[in-house]
Amino acid sequence: MQFFLLFYRDSTFLLLFYCHLKDFIYFCCKQEQIKRQHKYMSSICQGTWDCQNCPKAVDNAIIHTTHTRGYHQPARKCEDNFILFLIKGELLVNSQEYAGTMLKAGEFILQAIGSKYEMLAMTECECIYYRFIQPELFCDFRFNHIMKDVPSPLIYSPLKIIPELKYFLDGSKSYLSESKVCRDLLSLKRKELAFVLSYYYSDYDLASLVHPLSKYTTTFEYFILQNYKKVKTVEELAQLGGYTVSTLRRIFNNVFHEPVYEWMQARRKEGILDDLNNSEYSISEICYKYGFESLPHFSNFCKKFFGASPRMLRTSKKNV
Repeated sequence: MQFFLLFYRDSTFLLLFYCHLKDFIYFCCKQEQIKRQHKYMSSICQGTWDCQNCPKAVDNAIIHTTHTRGYHQPARKCEDNFILFLIKGELLVNSQEYAGTMLKAGEFILQAIGSKYEMLAMTECECIYYRFIQPELFCDFRFNHIMKDVPSPLIYSPLKIIPELKYFLDGSKSYLSESKVCRDLLSLKRKELAFVLSYYYSDYDLASLVHPLSKYTTTFEYFILQNYKKVKTVEELAQLGGYTVSTLRRIFNNVFHEPVYEWMQARRKEGILDDLNNSEYSISEICYKYGFESLPHFSNFCKKFFGASPRMLRTSKKNV
């Protein structure tokens, strides 16, 4: 009798063990199948869809870049609002707000559209630039409260990159590396940055961001810097602002102290050189971006104003 009880008990154990083993094997096989499907789906997506050519793709506003020691950005006016986050290195900044300021790793500053700034990399630097037009980092209530109740800093100092902001920046640079990005994704990242700044930084800290924005964004100069890239002629720019051409030229001369056409041409040349030297755009893309009808026309323009063809300009920069 005892023998049969032992046999029955062992048989039951073996049966249960077999059932659990079968379930475990099925589970493992299913997981492997899911992994294979996921891998296959990812490769299909990557092989079929080109996000850079998607109708929802927009110019990336969060740029991760590096500057070699000695890199010099000559004095120029900002064409966008931008926040400069310095991840590594030391960068000497000279502007009205940050006169002769040494920006160090783990710090950031804001330069408002229309403000003039100059930079010199004292060491090899790693930076993240966040560019924007509208001061959408804050809710209207917070923005107005700081403008009304919080004084502008007497001396502007860089703000520290706290751990929560560092997490945001690290996450952003890992997958926002292309020249264009999904509009919806960029919108989410803007909102995330707005939350981090608003939640973790005091009103006094944010005053060094808000007051410069308000200073520059209500001017004729702001209108010009915000819109000149959208048009190809002075007439189109005047129409966009609701001015007659003669009125636009008169106001422009008073504000910028040079004719509007020459100024637009100078910005066009600067943009072309900057794209040839620093961007990943092909020469054809740069050609049509700036409104040239053909590559020979673009090449003749570069030879006339820069003394070399687009290809030679790009090659000479790489060989420096």
